[in-house]
Amino acid sequence: MALMSQEPLIITLDGPAGSGKSSVARTLAARLGLDFLDTGAMYRGLTARSLDEGVDPEELAGRATLVFDWSSDPPRLLVDQVDVTDRLRDEDVNNQVSQLAAMGSVRGVLVKLQQQIGIEHPRLVTEGRDQGSVVFPDAQVKFYLEASPSVRARRRAEQIRQTGRDADEQQILQDITDRDHRDSTRQDGPLICPPDAVRVDTSDMTLEQVVDHLESLLRKRAGCAVS
Repeated sequence: MALMSQEPLIITLDGPAGSGKSSVARTLAARLGLDFLDTGAMYRGLTARSLDEGVDPEELAGRATLVFDWSSDPPRLLVDQVDVTDRLRDEDVNNQVSQLAAMGSVRGVLVKLQQQIGIEHPRLVTEGRDQGSVVFPDAQVKFYLEASPSVRARRRAEQIRQTGRDADEQQILQDITDRDHRDSTRQDGPLICPPDAVRVDTSDMTLEQVVDHLESLLRKRAGCAVS
């Protein structure tokens, strides 16, 4: 049920790759009548355009325009007026996005853009790896989703197979382990659990169970009335 109050409400969901952040955040936002921001899509969108144009990602980040089409559910992403939504999960993007995300100049641009989106959409569920720690440190509610690497690898493999492609689960597991290390040790916006975030292990939970759990915690923590 949607939240009655129209006061600003920023809810952050951070966590490693494959922990279910995007699906949970999108479903939670829809259930509560809030906007949904997939910040990982922004890094993936820049990666896709950098690959497609053959240009340096830092140079691209400095000049590109990133715009979400908020009339779509979930919002589609346009980079320099090119809809890149269907490119975001392609293998070449998967292989390059963490390197782009580690670039301080790129993160600086996207953090500012995400904060501006938070101003324009003050009732927002936003997911990523640094939302509660860097982008929205004063968010009213923060969650940190985690799951075992093997569970995350299985989930990612299932996502790939649903698109009709083959998936090497062992290779995905290795890629996830490598990315966890890169994300948690980078200088700019490393993956951490904000000290004031509620940790939720989703390993043995379905999507609906996670959303139900977060909604329950949210209503207690934020003191939000429902219609």
